[in-house]
Amino acid sequence: MAFRSPLINVMASAATKAARGLKRDFGEVENLQVSKKGPSDFVSVADQKAEDVLYAELARVRPDFGFLMEERGIVEGSDKSHRWIIDPLDGTTNFLHGLPHFAISIGCERDGEVIAGVVYNPITDEMYWAEKGAGAYCNDRRLRVAVRKDLKECVIATGIPFHGRGDHMRFLKELGLVMREVAGVRRFGSAALDLAFVAAGRFDGFWETGLQSWDIAAGIILVREAGGFVTDVRGAKKVLEAPEIIAGNEIVHEKLRRLVERAGLGPKRVKPRKDAAEGEKEAE
Repeated sequence: MAFRSPLINVMASAATKAARGLKRDFGEVENLQVSKKGPSDFVSVADQKAEDVLYAELARVRPDFGFLMEERGIVEGSDKSHRWIIDPLDGTTNFLHGLPHFAISIGCERDGEVIAGVVYNPITDEMYWAEKGAGAYCNDRRLRVAVRKDLKECVIATGIPFHGRGDHMRFLKELGLVMREVAGVRRFGSAALDLAFVAAGRFDGFWETGLQSWDIAAGIILVREAGGFVTDVRGAKKVLEAPEIIAGNEIVHEKLRRLVERAGLGPKRVKPRKDAAEGEKEAE
């Protein structure tokens, strides 16, 4: 049985508790109260409740840590070295349409580096977790990235920009270059699970532009601890604030990176929410 550190136990426990409400609400998805927060970008009551549970649980056991959350933005902690990076419901559109492919994502950042992560799919009861130097796991099973090297044998995941978001023409150029080289391209609608699937060897690679830190924090360490590579299109390893992310094993990652690079650099990073920006200003 895989050994979970106290830090991973804290994260897994918080995710499990938050998932209870998501599972209940998913069963009654047609009755959810939903409000728009942007073009084709919905936030549900379930999303907000899950974040409340995660905040309460993690603040209780690590009261000094700061937070970066999708809904609340930045919450400063007295410990300036550590913070939680949280997406309470990655795959909101799937959730609201009754598609059982969504996850809770929790990353723990230390001095700008993600050192631990948990991605939990409540419907499949798959808990992906990783900690720096300790490997990556799905429940108790050790994860390794796929070993395929030839793109013609590879299935690559991506995210497609939707109404009001992203550079559609740039993406079509990237897609055109990638899809003619690979066995298939998949768009499942949850970047956190896409990265977890790369760590598990289900996908051979992944690329997307315009993501936020909470979408990818946990997934970054999952892939790296499973033996994979995660960078931006230029090959830089600091990707939490990068405009794009590319992941895979060493060879597939580099081939995919070159294809995306040929299409040109992705769009500038999506501006943070107003409340998050205000939190940053207050922190200064």
